[in-house]
Amino acid sequence: MSEIIYLNGEFVAYEDAKIHIEDRGNVYADGIYEVIRFYNGKPLELIPHLQRLVRSAASIRLETPPISELVPAALECVKQNITGDGTVYIQVTRGVAPRKHPFPKDVPSTIFMIAREVSRPDAEQVAQGVACITVPDIRWQRCDIKSIALLANVLAKQQAIEADAYEAIFVRDGAVTEGSSSNVWAVRNGEIWTHPADWRILGGITRDCILRLAQQEGLTVHQEPVLAAELATADEIFITSTSTEVMPVITLDGKPVGAGRPGPATLCIWQAYDAMVRGAAQ
Repeated sequence: MSEIIYLNGEFVAYEDAKIHIEDRGNVYADGIYEVIRFYNGKPLELIPHLQRLVRSAASIRLETPPISELVPAALECVKQNITGDGTVYIQVTRGVAPRKHPFPKDVPSTIFMIAREVSRPDAEQVAQGVACITVPDIRWQRCDIKSIALLANVLAKQQAIEADAYEAIFVRDGAVTEGSSSNVWAVRNGEIWTHPADWRILGGITRDCILRLAQQEGLTVHQEPVLAAELATADEIFITSTSTEVMPVITLDGKPVGAGRPGPATLCIWQAYDAMVRGAAQ
């Protein structure tokens, strides 16, 4: 069965969803996006994701439809494509105009959504943990905007894949910022550290969930930069994102993290997140 795509207010078959060659998302990466998780066809943190979409758009002076229009469109897109677990990808660009750097006048934004079945992370992989590497953070200075300009992230992720690692962790000026597609958390003496949500990182919606869950579980979290040298000697490391959920890191740059297996704080957070997801799916 053909996938059904939401494109500029209409639902069309995948093969009929066409975007103009001079769309500014194509020629300038002039746009923003969101990825929202659905479990059993039900959204997790839908409104916070859409609020972040609107904030990202406002940061680059881009108009988006109101959230009141985005919600039913996203739900309908999922309904037409997903029967179980999955994601919906939403992208908004500055629209179609001849290739010139200044903003075009009186040009409508281009918006599309695509929903696909996506399984939860493999339970065995979570139980065993994954490998990560560190790479220089060569990205621009507005990482808080969820921009579609992701070349630096793509290069970092590919570097991780070629190193048989799950994720690449960015380091800027000696401090850990985030992963190529995740937020990073370090545990030392039972307390958790993560980079503050400033211009250096994308403030993840899953990150916000983890902060709430950690408080509920009585865990102390410090929103302060972690030096790369401190990350290398952490007792535990884990990464989080909408798709990854909570993933323990057991090796960093080829060296064991702590005891070389998922630690107690990480597993506590994972269990709390898993319970939240199961509740959302009911």
